Amino acid sequence: MASATSMAADEDPLLQADGSVFHFEGTATRIITLSPHLTEIVYAAGAGDRLVATVEYSNYPEAAIEVPRIGDAFRIDVERIITLRPDLVIAWGSGNPQAAVEQLRSLGVPVWSVEIDEPEEIADVLESLGHLIGQAEPARSASMEIRRRLTALSHQYDGVETLRYFYQIGSRPLFTINGNHLISQGLDRCGGRNIFSQEPGLAFQVSYESVIVADPDALFAPWQEDSPKPLDTWQEWPSMKAVRQQALFLLPADPVSRATPRFLDSLELACKLLHQLRGRETE
Repeated sequence: MASATSMAADEDPLLQADGSVFHFEGTATRIITLSPHLTEIVYAAGAGDRLVATVEYSNYPEAAIEVPRIGDAFRIDVERIITLRPDLVIAWGSGNPQAAVEQLRSLGVPVWSVEIDEPEEIADVLESLGHLIGQAEPARSASMEIRRRLTALSHQYDGVETLRYFYQIGSRPLFTINGNHLISQGLDRCGGRNIFSQEPGLAFQVSYESVIVADPDALFAPWQEDSPKPLDTWQEWPSMKAVRQQALFLLPADPVSRATPRFLDSLELACKLLHQLRGRETE
């Protein structure tokens, strides 16, 4: 598992996304984040006032909208970053261009590369960031609340009937996720089983026919308000179990799609919807 741990920066090095160690001395006061979910985590750790720049689509909390932009997660303005003199850049291990990250490092910029693969690692990264910014206790308190909620979910749904679901991340073409994805691991805690859990790719294209044949109990999709409802297409196949039961569940797009404390809100909602479906099936 290549992610940040909760070790104090002045006692032990932090693990990075590739398994290497990140050494940092002092306290970070000028931070740049290279992904919207990392921006959220910085605010959750109480360090939003230390952000000197971030990337496009960093829209939560509201204060993040006013933070200057240095590109997006896939196109980073290295020269602009250098002029801002950050003492810490937090990168997204699998999402940012590696060449740009290495260029920053070669120019002497401290870059902490983070990858969140499991729900618990949201808490790990938050706690580690608390040490880097010199606010270990508030960050530890927030991370403990995340772990408490995850544990409560596991206990609440322990032993429930397994329900099979399809998670749609795009409709044209049809894209989904496998069982190693953060969302799938979260739904495992409440008896959800991804119909494509064994596929090798984290996110990949599938056919409508393959979903119809699998006939899941429920369909999930992220959704932005005031946008077309992405699961309506499935109404064309009324014989599907999920359609018959009207188990077409929409989740708030940003919270469920970002590895941040808000992910827990969407996970709890998804688990509740699945459990309500169990009640319908027994009526």
